[in-house]
Amino acid sequence: MKKLVKILAIVMVVALSATLLYACGGKEDDNVLVMGTNAAFPPYEYYEGDKIVGIDAEVGALIAEKLGMEFEIQDMDFNGIISAVQNGVVDIGMAGMTVREDRLEHVNFSTTYAKGVQVVIVKESSEIATLDDLAGKLIGVQEATTGDAYASEDYGEESVKRYTNGAAAVQALQSGIVDAVIIDNEPAKAFVAANEGLTILETAYADEDYAIAVAKENTELLEKINQALAELTADGSIDAIVNKYIPA
Repeated sequence: MKKLVKILAIVMVVALSATLLYACGGKEDDNVLVMGTNAAFPPYEYYEGDKIVGIDAEVGALIAEKLGMEFEIQDMDFNGIISAVQNGVVDIGMAGMTVREDRLEHVNFSTTYAKGVQVVIVKESSEIATLDDLAGKLIGVQEATTGDAYASEDYGEESVKRYTNGAAAVQALQSGIVDAVIIDNEPAKAFVAANEGLTILETAYADEDYAIAVAKENTELLEKINQALAELTADGSIDAIVNKYIPA
């Protein structure tokens, strides 16, 4: 009887430990590379049916393969990705994410794997024809993105209206709630193609580089990711993925 009680006690302790680990954001399987993203950012990450596809999804999968790991994607608000990486809820953050000083305070970044350009979407009938015309206008952005930061710095907080994703910002533009949307070029092209009456200003707003966020203490994983990226760049795999989604 005492032996049975001991066994039950051990089982309960193990189960409780596993529950606490999961509750604290720990991962159950160390051989799974978990990527945090915001799957509303075509062509980098978006849904096809119930599956997340796109440039980041495919690059992440190839990195996991190089590391001999399984691959999993968790969809979340863009604003929560850095925190999820910090707290170990996910291993990496990939969401067309630009390296910025404020982000480097919380996570490290890999080498660059893709280039991005911030652009401005307006209605075809808009009086906004140049970047200078944005002064005094209400600008829609996806919260916590570089577009959010740049617009706030250049035009002031009072001129910026934040949305949880780019699609919501574009819908606000269509509805006349905002006068323009600042967002990355490739998603901008997808949104304009899907919404009649919108156009992109000819002048780019900002150029930037995309990289992968990794927890500061996880230097071993960062080194492995950088090595994998170097190999995937050298053999043309990354270019092939980018060209698949963004034809020249």
